[in-house]
Amino acid sequence: MAGFFIMSEPFKLIVGLGNPGREYEATRHNAGFWWVDELARLHNANFKADSKFHGLVAKANLHGHEVHLLKPQTFMNVSGRAVGAVAQFYKIEPAQMLVVHDELDLPPGSAKLKLGGGHGGHNGLKDIIAHLGTKDFWRLRIGVGHPGNRAEVVNYVLNAPRKEEQVLIDEALQRAQDVAALIIEGTLEAAMLKLHSHKD
Repeated sequence: MAGFFIMSEPFKLIVGLGNPGREYEATRHNAGFWWVDELARLHNANFKADSKFHGLVAKANLHGHEVHLLKPQTFMNVSGRAVGAVAQFYKIEPAQMLVVHDELDLPPGSAKLKLGGGHGGHNGLKDIIAHLGTKDFWRLRIGVGHPGNRAEVVNYVLNAPRKEEQVLIDEALQRAQDVAALIIEGTLEAAMLKLHSHKD
């Protein structure tokens, strides 16, 4: 993989995707929330509700960089409203943004970084792309596996992983947390190398 585009500028916004409400907390669709919650906890950042951003926001000093953390509270399929509001207010470019989300196309235990690309049917990504007018933002994709049948997808992502899947997902979330410093400062080639070289 050529390294010329992998050096990014430091991220200014990290968005965790999920659905608000206790009944969704443990569901696969909330993997983005799980990762951002842990990142905030490790850096003593506290989320506060902010209605103008349609979400829970926190400001954190992450590895020497000031970063805004966002958990949209709009429900998944209108996540772009929150992301767009924060990006506009703080004048954050799409390339300075990382969106953390559950990924059906990756197995539990896998986590991958990616710049741009489509939305793969993910309604949160679809809405963010629509609001930003571009696909060119970074994604941290947390594998949750696929039910095997397209008709089952909604039910699948709105349910909790099986116990053995949760163990694998937690391990992947932790590996992504271990390279968070590299991700945040924009050393993405090194982060990818560490994250993607994991053998399932």
